[in-house]
Amino acid sequence: MVDDLERKIRNPLTQAVRGALNKASRTSRPRPGEIDWHRTIRKNLHNYQRDRGTIIAERLVGYSRKRSSLRDIVLCIDQSGSMAASVVYSSIFGAVLASLRAVTTRLVVFDTAVVDLTEQLQDPVDVLFGTQLGGGTDINRAVTYCRQHITRPAQTIFILISDLYEGGVAEGLLRQTAEMIASGVTMVCLLALSDGGAPCYDEGLAAKMTALGAPSFACTPDLFPDLMAVAIQKRDIGAWAARNEIVTR
Repeated sequence: MVDDLERKIRNPLTQAVRGALNKASRTSRPRPGEIDWHRTIRKNLHNYQRDRGTIIAERLVGYSRKRSSLRDIVLCIDQSGSMAASVVYSSIFGAVLASLRAVTTRLVVFDTAVVDLTEQLQDPVDVLFGTQLGGGTDINRAVTYCRQHITRPAQTIFILISDLYEGGVAEGLLRQTAEMIASGVTMVCLLALSDGGAPCYDEGLAAKMTALGAPSFACTPDLFPDLMAVAIQKRDIGAWAARNEIVTR
């Protein structure tokens, strides 16, 4: 089942993320080795000089290669029993993201304890065997752990996958959410990542997360690659959700 899902998921996610990273890293002041000559020529075709048989390149198009990793992605997954389908899809998406050299991916699962499964990301089956469905929920504790590993806030995308039934300190979760967003982190709360219908979730806490700038909504696996592309390019996630008829909570 995991192999079948991964085959279905890999190409759309890989294409969406790579395309978004290319756009995000595009620069109009590239160094000589960073120039994309095909795009530069197309951008300057209107400057073709017939008498000289050449194009005057007023605008250069290229891609910055200052860092091998352009974005840091954190998947923080609630492993309570109601999130079973989300855990499966998140594990596979995490494994696919981990295979892309242009991003670094961390995957953390939690109930009342926190387990970092980043070292198992090469194989989604290993991730699935590393989860323990059921138990309580301490979202604030999991977010506290993940924040310790955020070193580049402006380049970090934090995906919290949870129904937000917080058994820990809700005020602490909200405070940390506000602080992360203020520091430049792009944060999204997925109330479910599954093919199912409307999830059961804490409506009050979801509304507060959205108000702080962490849009909270359910997402299907088919839409997840596009969501990641929007987050990577720092486009308006709320507007994207509206275009896809997704109701943010």
